[in-house]
Amino acid sequence: MENQEIRKPEGKLGVLIVGLNGSVSTTFLAGILSIRKKLANPIGSLTQMGTIRVGKRSDNNFPFIKDFVPLTSIDDLVFGGWDIRDENCFDAAKYAKVLNDSDLKNVADDLKTIKPMKAVFDQNYVKRLTGKYIKEGRSHYDLMTQLRKDIRLFKEMNSLDRVVVIWAGSTEIFIEEKDVHKSNDAFVDGMMKNDPDISPSMLYAYAAIAEGAPYINGSPNLSVDVPAIIEFANDMNVPISGKDFKTGQTLIKTVIAPMLKMRLLGLNGWFSNNILGNRDGEVLDDPGSFKTKEESKLSVLDSILQPELYKELYSDYYHKVRISYYPPRGDNKEGWDNIDIFGWLGYPMELKINFLCRDSILAAPIMLDLILFADLAQRSNMKGIQEWMSLFFKSPMHSENVVPEHDLSIQSMKLKNTLRKLMNEMPITHLDTNGVEHTVEEYECYD
Repeated sequence: MENQEIRKPEGKLGVLIVGLNGSVSTTFLAGILSIRKKLANPIGSLTQMGTIRVGKRSDNNFPFIKDFVPLTSIDDLVFGGWDIRDENCFDAAKYAKVLNDSDLKNVADDLKTIKPMKAVFDQNYVKRLTGKYIKEGRSHYDLMTQLRKDIRLFKEMNSLDRVVVIWAGSTEIFIEEKDVHKSNDAFVDGMMKNDPDISPSMLYAYAAIAEGAPYINGSPNLSVDVPAIIEFANDMNVPISGKDFKTGQTLIKTVIAPMLKMRLLGLNGWFSNNILGNRDGEVLDDPGSFKTKEESKLSVLDSILQPELYKELYSDYYHKVRISYYPPRGDNKEGWDNIDIFGWLGYPMELKINFLCRDSILAAPIMLDLILFADLAQRSNMKGIQEWMSLFFKSPMHSENVVPEHDLSIQSMKLKNTLRKLMNEMPITHLDTNGVEHTVEEYECYD
């Protein structure tokens, strides 16, 4: 990446959320509003609470990321979006039952002012949901054009010069990449002809990019990650990222699997079970939507463990993922992992992990970080796939013919080194010579 000038985050930044009334979105919005009122801390947010090392360890220079790079202030965020239900975000948050009445009461008036626009929705892609607050159009192309008009109107009404669009909606059915996804011309023709392999999430992605808005895919849907839309994003100089927020069980996997590989401990099997009772769990109870989520979750281990290189350790392990809809649990998801490993002389051992987490509580700060980093990328003239943001995704987008990186520690290093490079600071290698750590630049001097 070449050093480049970063435009200042002047004015307000519009945030358009697909799935505005969902549990993740309303938890995110209520949290931002509470933080603005100094009623809460942005716990879990890298952009707000994280630090970054600059220079050598001996320099002891650890500024906050929000002070190191020119991020938009959360006070300058303006919210809107789309949903299939015509209700304000306060009523939607009460329905979600993630936050208690006291926390919601503190931001009730603000939440009530945030209402969705009609959504593009087709039940063929999300079997377990029904929507009445939806757009009608002659074709996919017509619906996409309506979304573009929504984005423009939102910008005009709020006097915005920048907008980020983020998908926080439900998981669509599994779709394989087809010819219609191969090129921009084929995709546009497919929208005109209502091709069934073009889903609503793809229309949102295309509309956002057409309006110059960075697009973030928080679900496992095949959407912005098809060649046609990636090509379009590059042509339009728009950053894109995804997919599927990395919150609970997969977050654990991207820590434990690298540990097994680092210590060269073998793996016989990894069984993962999840129970959750929110709308996401209801949607995933449909086999088509679950298939999309399963593909996202299953891809992690092979990528990290590289069984083709470590055949004695990882060529024959069994990996199973289950998600069960259990209404009594609500948004409080439980992820249970049984991991059968083996060590010296082949002797078996086991790991048991039980993560009782809160799905929306973990996802909300990820939304904030992705929105602010996507805007930073746009103002830094970065375009196309933003691999440095892979830290936040289960199935991170990556360039063609490049192996995706899933190891959480490497993803974190990649993100922070990207920020250092943007600010004309040297990336850190963590290499030592005679007990003294050097930067990349200093090592190049030894070549």
